[in-house]
Amino acid sequence: MSKLLSNIEVGINEELEDQLQWLAPDYESYRILKKSVDARKKGNLKFIYSVKTFDKGESSKKDPITLEKLNSYDEDPVLIIGAGPAGLFAALRLLERGIKCILIEQGEETTKRVLSIAKYWRKGTLNKHSNVGFGEGGAGLFSDGKLITRIKSDYIPYVMQRLVQFGAPEEIEYLSNPHVGSDKIRRVIPKLREQIKKLGGEIFFNTKVEKIKFSGSSVEGIQAKNVLDNSTKTFNSNHIILATGHSSDIFSHLYENDVFMEGKSFAVGLRVEHSQQLVNKIQYKEFAEHPKLGAANYKLAHTNKEDGIGVYSFCMCPGGYVLSSATEPGSLVSNGMSNYNRNSPFANAAMVVSIDYKKNFGDNLFAGMDFRNSLESNAYEMVEKNKGLKELPAQYLNDFLNKKTSLKIGKTSSISGAISAPLHSLFDSPFLNRFSDAINVFDRKMKGFINNDTLLFGVESRTSCPLRITRHKDSLESVSHKGLYPAGEGAGYAGGITSAACDGIKIAEKIYESLL
Repeated sequence: MSKLLSNIEVGINEELEDQLQWLAPDYESYRILKKSVDARKKGNLKFIYSVKTFDKGESSKKDPITLEKLNSYDEDPVLIIGAGPAGLFAALRLLERGIKCILIEQGEETTKRVLSIAKYWRKGTLNKHSNVGFGEGGAGLFSDGKLITRIKSDYIPYVMQRLVQFGAPEEIEYLSNPHVGSDKIRRVIPKLREQIKKLGGEIFFNTKVEKIKFSGSSVEGIQAKNVLDNSTKTFNSNHIILATGHSSDIFSHLYENDVFMEGKSFAVGLRVEHSQQLVNKIQYKEFAEHPKLGAANYKLAHTNKEDGIGVYSFCMCPGGYVLSSATEPGSLVSNGMSNYNRNSPFANAAMVVSIDYKKNFGDNLFAGMDFRNSLESNAYEMVEKNKGLKELPAQYLNDFLNKKTSLKIGKTSSISGAISAPLHSLFDSPFLNRFSDAINVFDRKMKGFINNDTLLFGVESRTSCPLRITRHKDSLESVSHKGLYPAGEGAGYAGGITSAACDGIKIAEKIYESLL
């Protein structure tokens, strides 16, 4: 009979199977449910497992998640704007429920998008419709492929199982810090797209939504333009899922049509880079180069006791690369990614300071967006001033703390290069004080975090959206417009690949329930 075994401790030089022989002597096979690394005690690094064992004749294979379908669906297809994780998984879930849908994306499909981005990184030629922010797979296509999430959702197993079905490593279903890697996720997403098409979904790439059509306080369709030939197309529907991501320019159009939105607290900062070897040594100590361990990661946070402002690491990319990720001409944005093997000699992470919307901007709806845009344009001007075009502005951490421009930037992981710039001048004194205080705290937690080679890149400004398109708690529709379903990061309801995918599924389920 199957047996569930939790919190099994396995030493770095031990094997899980040896432990199972003691805990379940008659087992024939097993399935790992969870695996994590505990490196807190010096000299005692261990793996922690939760495992389900199976006796002879029992199958260790997971049952596939299957869904009931509608008997019939005669309405106009559900329209989904945006082919990031929220939009793609909303489409997949709807189709598996027997609901027709059309997915509309202003960017390119994966293969062409990769070429457009490579052109930007090499030559500085930006495709404003297809870049690191826009296109099939969304911003997550050019990231670590991290699937870590702080949310608790019944849809997480569905997301993981489907990703594995389309080619992601099976280990993402049990690792405590699962990741696919940017190289692998670029092969997974096209297979997801093909499944959507196989189930009857339609997908329009290079198609930008210019107008959502409203009838009073209800939606009735959209008008879109092909960005290649400028031809227009109208789609009718009374169900529209808005999954545009937080780099979209659709917010002004929503505002003009009285769609209710509100300011939302967010975070901005810089991306920090260390050698991966240093991070391994700090985290794993004497086991740093052990063959069972990959590139080490970290998670850091500090809250100022006086004002409650938090500074924290975000999107940590072990063995990764720093990316130039602009979506608009005349601006610069930094981001990070890792491939599956995480074999770059560098590690990077966003280091961001929380921005309380009410305290900083009051009721000015677009002030947060304006603040973000000004940071990005100022970062671009720094590079342009130093005869750069595609490079990221960079400064050594010690120079940043001393408000001194770095004389020269050495070797980095930035694919598009780096140019010395006074990043400290981007921010006001309160920001600099909070950031600097937190960095010193992080150095105490990870001794060596501050060193002569620690490098900062500007500017990390797309951690989350400064706006929320507010929706009803129960129906998940916009509080002002029936049939409009704000989804994912751009709507202010997600913060990463997994949470965005789950949010898209959540909305698909609401639409399904409304049709029963």
